[in-house]
Amino acid sequence: MYRARRFPLLGLLLLTTAALAVTLRSVSSFDLPGPAGKRFDYLTIDYDDHYLLSAHLAAGLLYVIDLRTNQVVKAIPDVPGAEGVEFVPELKKVYTSNSGDNTIGVIDLKRMKVIKKLPTEAKPDGSAYAAPFHKLYVSDERGKAEAIVDVQQDKIIMHFDSETGMPQYDPVARKIYVNLQDQNVFAVIDPATDAVVGRYSVGRCEGNHGMALDPEHRRAFLACEENELMTVFDLEKHQPIAFLPLAKGPDVVKFDPGLKRVYVACSSGAISVFQEDDPEHFRKLEDFPVQKRVHSLAVDKDTHRVYAPEQEVDGRPAARMTVYEAIRGQSAALR
Repeated sequence: MYRARRFPLLGLLLLTTAALAVTLRSVSSFDLPGPAGKRFDYLTIDYDDHYLLSAHLAAGLLYVIDLRTNQVVKAIPDVPGAEGVEFVPELKKVYTSNSGDNTIGVIDLKRMKVIKKLPTEAKPDGSAYAAPFHKLYVSDERGKAEAIVDVQQDKIIMHFDSETGMPQYDPVARKIYVNLQDQNVFAVIDPATDAVVGRYSVGRCEGNHGMALDPEHRRAFLACEENELMTVFDLEKHQPIAFLPLAKGPDVVKFDPGLKRVYVACSSGAISVFQEDDPEHFRKLEDFPVQKRVHSLAVDKDTHRVYAPEQEVDGRPAARMTVYEAIRGQSAALR
């Protein structure tokens, strides 16, 4: 009788374990040299040199982190209020969106120092690089403009008449997409002419700020700040095709093309994780718990690791980077 009763219990435990499976697991955390408790912003990866480039917004620093060792190679100063970070590989330059002095900082990554600043409109934010055109697109969020930088001449052309969110470059269509977040509109720019060639409604999405792309399958993923939805937008039909719930405080969106996963950093203390089963079908896997006020992240497409900077740990001020490893296969899908 005793052994017979154990088997149902064992089955229940196995089911409980499967139900509690997660999509990520923390594999490393390391302190950053800037002041604790200060807000971070965007990150990007230099795959040539295996560097993670992380903007510590409120500290006015850009961290260059060696992904092979998790060591900070340099904390580059003179980037006040750095928000957006974009790497231009052919020039070995990094551009930062400095909301503290309303400039776009130009960093020589070989020397790891700021070599020039380009004055722009109020609160430069997210950015995207259109490599074939040698142009950088920077959202001047409060200036209600889009700054276009010729990276070969560092010449700026002001564009747009709306508060803007995160821009992205589509290498398949060779277009720049921009969230017009105060209009709930998805705009398309042709980098060949810098003309706006389309403006499309994002449907139920309110405050479309963050954006990531799956260019291969013609999909954009939008973080809707005001009503906490992740909107899947069809880039061919120019219309939303799915709306999925997010944790509170959504901001930065990243897509892992290898795992077909969408990650959204949410400042309430979660990374919302979604699976692209195919271009027509998407599902939410979980709200993976992280520290509160984590609102940005980066995904390494080669290792599938996720990097998230933290300004507090268990309610205490911190300056820390946490590294997560993706859990793949059935264990993640069962959540």
